[in-house]
Amino acid sequence: MWKQFDDKPVDAGWLHTNFPCMMACPAHTNAGRYVGLIAEGNFEEAYRYAREPNPLASICGRVCAHPCETACRRGSIDRPISIRALKRFLTERHGPESRRPVDVNKGRAQKKLPFKIAVVGAGPVGLSAAHDLALMGYAVTIFEASPVAGGMLHLGVPEYRLPRSVIQAQVREILATGDITLKLNQAAGRDFTIAGLRQQGFDAVLIAVGAHQSRDLTIPGVDLDGVHKGIDFLLNVNLGYQFTIGKKVIVIGGGNVAMDVARSAAREVVRQHVPIHNGVIAEHGATEQEPDPGNVEALAGKEMMDISLSALRLGASEVHLVCLEGREIMPAAEEEIVEAEEEGVILHPGLGPKRIIAGPNGVAALEVVRTKQVFDANGRFNPTFHENSEFLLDCDTIIMAIGQAPRLDFLQPDDGVEISRRGLISVNARTLMTSAPGIFAGGDCAFGPRLIIDSVADGKRAAMGIDEFLRGTRHPEPRIEVEILHRHSMPLNLLDLVRNDPPVLPIDRRTGMTEVEVVYDEQTARAEAQRCLHCWVNTVFEGKSDDGSLCVLCGGCVDVCPESCLELVSLDRFQFEPNVVQQLMENEQLLDIELENLRAADLGSVSGSVMLKDETRCIRCGLCAARCPAGTITMEAYNLIPSEPTGLISLEAIEAPLRLTTADRK
Repeated sequence: MWKQFDDKPVDAGWLHTNFPCMMACPAHTNAGRYVGLIAEGNFEEAYRYAREPNPLASICGRVCAHPCETACRRGSIDRPISIRALKRFLTERHGPESRRPVDVNKGRAQKKLPFKIAVVGAGPVGLSAAHDLALMGYAVTIFEASPVAGGMLHLGVPEYRLPRSVIQAQVREILATGDITLKLNQAAGRDFTIAGLRQQGFDAVLIAVGAHQSRDLTIPGVDLDGVHKGIDFLLNVNLGYQFTIGKKVIVIGGGNVAMDVARSAAREVVRQHVPIHNGVIAEHGATEQEPDPGNVEALAGKEMMDISLSALRLGASEVHLVCLEGREIMPAAEEEIVEAEEEGVILHPGLGPKRIIAGPNGVAALEVVRTKQVFDANGRFNPTFHENSEFLLDCDTIIMAIGQAPRLDFLQPDDGVEISRRGLISVNARTLMTSAPGIFAGGDCAFGPRLIIDSVADGKRAAMGIDEFLRGTRHPEPRIEVEILHRHSMPLNLLDLVRNDPPVLPIDRRTGMTEVEVVYDEQTARAEAQRCLHCWVNTVFEGKSDDGSLCVLCGGCVDVCPESCLELVSLDRFQFEPNVVQQLMENEQLLDIELENLRAADLGSVSGSVMLKDETRCIRCGLCAARCPAGTITMEAYNLIPSEPTGLISLEAIEAPLRLTTADRK
């Protein structure tokens, strides 16, 4: 049964501390909850937790930079939970790309509203915003300049990381959310203007054009034949256009884009330069290799596997990567660097490009100089180099991957949209509205290149900003649901469980556009999910005199704690600084149980005992609650619940104190 809790406020700082993975996710996906449900084998409910706040869950399960894993408390013990891989496990079972898709939006859509919204760009920002706006009841039209939806998901992320079938399935699901129209090959400035959209009767416009323009490298030789920009290379390859590339390629850069360029270049070199006749290698017959029968991608790419193996054995292709930073501080994600090295990309960290040397047919070499330091004493990017350390790296193709910028020349002065000194659209940080009322912007064109999940969050934030602008009302705060767990337990060998890294194809099968990372099987997914520390569960000390649950100072909880995170000490050992007392006095509602029958002003002058808990060390084993003879300690699970049928959570609302509304499931 359910028993109603007293209306009790919860401090936002405490909430952030106890939901580290959720609060690290820009879209505030409750990762801990769906990981816990995977461990129980409840996959459909787990998928709902993963998908409801994130309309691009299937895509993020493959290419998200997973800030939730960085924040995961398990990482301070050994290694974080493989949250992204577990999300993919769920979406392959119940996402739009699966055979048994679950419609999480059923019953969430609101009554149709008399407003039309234009979204410029069908990337993650535009798709996310369109999804949420459609749930709210708005009619949305998306204008996309390219012939495909997805933005840089399709145009910039290589297919070996993100299959196009997954993007297409996710886009179809979003378009089916409500009244959403997608118009392809419609470029801002060429086919329409922002002012023209307003004249067509659109009540609000969201600019989400991304950053599809490569930054230039200002060194001699950049205009030679054989020198290409990274984004242009990826756009051509990912759209299937012919792109001539040499046998020896140098990629200049060090971030994730550079890694994508380098790994794609390696595949292009093999495709273009290994002689093939009728599907077999002409001169160097490769042995047949049976693909994994369970991997459809591997079967489709069987011929390319054989080609790649022969090319690597003969050394027919080389892809080198030059970057300013040393290996230990390269800005690319470590997993991307390792994968690139495993696939044969040769790294040259700590080098700066000085000039490009011309040959009879264009590029012949890149002259580099050794980096002395990348940042100055103030931490600013200001590279310096060792004198007389120049040398040449031979090559016939150079691809520059040194950053991206938005192309905003479609904006006219009459639009009233302010552009910052960095060449980005200036927006209100909370609503994402620009200086022009009714015109909003988000993603890379407003904040510079950022994570995919950041763009998803921007789309959600923009949808809320548009809704508030048109209807003149603020979105209500979420609420906290709390459940008292009477029989909480964790695996006895919890700290001995070892991380199961996401499975990947063997090196000799990473060819063509075959997806490198593959999905967990059920047994491995559940084993990995078992490692979760259940941070949303907390030990709560709330003894009350009326039910006889006041602490009896037995110290049993201290004795039984395996992590030594509890300590019972006398008050005379504490010194209460004036600012601490002041904070306690200002937050009496939050601390009325902890300071029962005691005023904050009396601290330091009264005797008694206090229980200290180190939240960072607690593994939520529940032994203290089980040991407590008075029932002072309870295990309580907290869940952040949207206050609206659409399932949307105002991203700034969680900064304020929240309130518990339900409790005690028996």
